[in-house]
Amino acid sequence: MSITITLLIQGLAFFAVAWLVMQFGWPSIMSAIETRQKKIAEGLAAADRGQKDLDDARANAHEIVKEARNKATQIVDQANRRSNEMVEDAKGVAIAEGERLISVARADVSSEAGRARAALTQEVASLVVAGASQLLKREVDAKAHADLLSELSARITAEAR
Repeated sequence: MSITITLLIQGLAFFAVAWLVMQFGWPSIMSAIETRQKKIAEGLAAADRGQKDLDDARANAHEIVKEARNKATQIVDQANRRSNEMVEDAKGVAIAEGERLISVARADVSSEAGRARAALTQEVASLVVAGASQLLKREVDAKAHADLLSELSARITAEAR
C-alpha cells in the first residue's frame, strides 16, 4: 500500500472519530464543563457573599463593642457621680452630727460649769460662815441667817464672774 492511501485512510478515520466525538462526546463534555463553571461561579459568588457578610458582621460587632464601651463609660460616670453624691451627703450628715455633738458637749460643759460654780459657791459660803464664826468666836446659825448667807453667796458668784 502506498503512503497516500494510508494517509487518506488515517485522515478519514481521524475525521470520523472527530465527528463522533463532536456528535456524542462533545455535548456531555461541554455540559460537564458548563456545570463545573456554574459551580465555580456559585462558589465564588458564595465566597463573595460570605466575605461581605463577614465584613458586615465585623462592622456590626465593632459597633456593638463601641456601644458597649459607651454604655460602660456612662455607667462608670454615673457610679462616680453617685459615689460623690453619697460622700457629700455623708459629709453633710457627719458635719451636722458633729455640730450637734459639739452643741451637746458645750451644753454639758456649761451645765457642769454651772453646777461646779454652785458647788463652789456653796463651799465658799460654808467657808465664809466658818471663818465668820471663828472671827466672832461663836457659832453662826445657817438656818437663822439664810437670807444673809444667800445674799453673800450671790455677791461671791457675781464677783467670780
